[in-house]
Amino acid sequence: MNFIQVNESSMANHKQIGLAVVGCGVVGRMRATLAKDYPGIGWIGLSDINEKVGRKLKDDINADYFTTDFRELIARPEVNAVVVATSTFRHVEPTLAAVERGLPLLIEKPLATDARQSAQVLAAIKKANVDAVLGYTQRFRRRFLAVKQRVDSGQIGEITAAVTRAFMNRMAPFGEMRLTQDRRFLTPMVVSGTHSLDMCLWIMGDAQPVSVYARSIDRVMGEHGTKDATFGVFEMNNGAIWSMNICWSLPKEWPGAVYGLEIGIVGTKGVVDIEDTHRDVVLVSEFDQGPAYRPDGLNLQTARHVEFLTSFPPGDVYGGELWGPMREETNSWFSRICLGKKTPHATAEEGHRNLMLTMAMDLSAKRRKEIALPIDPEELMAGLEE
Repeated sequence: MNFIQVNESSMANHKQIGLAVVGCGVVGRMRATLAKDYPGIGWIGLSDINEKVGRKLKDDINADYFTTDFRELIARPEVNAVVVATSTFRHVEPTLAAVERGLPLLIEKPLATDARQSAQVLAAIKKANVDAVLGYTQRFRRRFLAVKQRVDSGQIGEITAAVTRAFMNRMAPFGEMRLTQDRRFLTPMVVSGTHSLDMCLWIMGDAQPVSVYARSIDRVMGEHGTKDATFGVFEMNNGAIWSMNICWSLPKEWPGAVYGLEIGIVGTKGVVDIEDTHRDVVLVSEFDQGPAYRPDGLNLQTARHVEFLTSFPPGDVYGGELWGPMREETNSWFSRICLGKKTPHATAEEGHRNLMLTMAMDLSAKRRKEIALPIDPEELMAGLEE
């Protein structure tokens, strides 16, 4: 089989993409499994530093290739598209390796956990004119797409105020913390709050933050090297105000599998009020539901007998297959690179912006003062590292 460069003129061809998936954990497994059944994928290669995890995925989806060296994988001639699904703090090097070859990318957020590196990665992507998008999966949920369409059509008028609230239990931070001892920038906003921040900014449209004032607390998670919660208020360049907060220190028994989100957006002509807490479908069972987030090596040592169904952001499993927003997002990306379709993915520019804003919230909380925006990445990191 000949593997050709992806472009719109090849729309009629099938099985034309040679896909590299770097990172074979929870998300990498989901995306690679979806790739196995997509008619435009003709070759799948995998890479992970954990050889056991990577080879298990290779066997499960009958992938064509596995290596523990992502550079070797990305350099292979069969590869013409790349998914970067490594741990949060390991995205930079595989992303740059793919950019060097000019390959389209789906990168799990963030571009980096250092604002300077994020800026460098974005600059490289733009210089190479690479189509790179970030994994902000919730953009592909039906309710948010419906809201985005209505707001874009002007049905609530000019936005004047917004509020975003996210609740999470400790499964996500514990899943992140177990992988590294350098946890300075693995904060609730950078790791998880970025999803709800992206969602609200995406819905609000063109307005940009010009300042932020925030506070954090670490009463529970401080001993693990991170914060419990961060609350902040943004002022936008059109005069609107936006309250943004996240708490990811709820007890492990909290029934939400991962996210419970509420968004309210007020305009001059109307209002949108979104309750995405998943409390409308509750399962109570004698059986332990376990964690929805199940990375290799994570042991939560707790029983969970109550569950808010559909609260796991990627979706839910039926008949051995994943159904929901990550399926929509991944297959939409395949269509984007196969067929040139316009999709609602977050761009690399938006991903960098989101990191800068979440880290600016952390800096404001640290300094206990308002931070003017935009802020230079060097200044931002110097403040966080001091």
